[in-house]
Amino acid sequence: MKIIFYEEHADTDAWLGGLRRELPDADLRIWQPGDTAPADYAIVWRAPRELFANRPELKAIFNLGAGVDAILDVERKEPGTLPPNATLVRLEDTGMAQQMVEYSTYAVLRYLRRFDEYEALQREGRWQKLTQHARASFTVGVLGLGVLGGEVARGLLELGVPVRGYSRTAKKIEGVEVYAGPERFDAFLDGVHVLVNLLPHTPDTEGILNARTFAKLARGAYLVNVARGPHLVDDDLLAALDSGQLAAATLDVFHVEPLAKEHPFWKHPRVSVTPHISAETLREESIVQIAAKIKALSRGETIGGIVDFSRGY
Repeated sequence: MKIIFYEEHADTDAWLGGLRRELPDADLRIWQPGDTAPADYAIVWRAPRELFANRPELKAIFNLGAGVDAILDVERKEPGTLPPNATLVRLEDTGMAQQMVEYSTYAVLRYLRRFDEYEALQREGRWQKLTQHARASFTVGVLGLGVLGGEVARGLLELGVPVRGYSRTAKKIEGVEVYAGPERFDAFLDGVHVLVNLLPHTPDTEGILNARTFAKLARGAYLVNVARGPHLVDDDLLAALDSGQLAAATLDVFHVEPLAKEHPFWKHPRVSVTPHISAETLREESIVQIAAKIKALSRGETIGGIVDFSRGY
């Protein structure tokens, strides 16, 4: 079998070495512009349209992450780019869920115990005790209950706060109050103190973190965005912070990455910025999973993680 690999910023030697270890009979190569030679499988992250175009023989595309929005965006902009018979496969949990639980728990706990405000007081040299938030009413809402979102919701229960979740279709998570479908979106938001976004990025979810959404939350609520930058309307967040409707935000993802040096998020006193590190792809775990799925496909077996093009995830 022939496999092409593309990840502009990856340690390609390490990736190819691991894949060759798991797939010793495969013909593996790094895709370069102008490479139109046949390939059975593609393993990619944010690949250009040229990699996909005119490859009718491609059987499957493996995305090096849980979110496949970059690949689907190529197809939306130029329909017919993706091979019509190729299966699009996202990474299932390869250690990302645990990382996302840790990041989200840290952010929620930081707001629950007001550590962000104590940091500001320290900078001012002020010794002042703050009244703790009432845990029983500090409702955390998790937007998106997929593989990662479901684990985050379960993890946040350990803090002893009320946790509710929202998904497109009905889910059942013990201890979590689940709201499903667009008609339940406003009810989900009502009274939420911390909104944690883990939605997939699709045309339906783009810009969902906007003024209308923020207005439905509890006054002085907090935002944690660990999904995709285009979910957030930046100006609406800044306005909500200035008005006091939102008290603070933790942002790990942005419209353009790296975040431009002149962007107001960098210096806003109530915005915490991290460089898209909430859940990084773990190379060895991903190699083992992808290789196992390629072997399964070659045997005609069913695999998990197949993307529904109509839903975008």
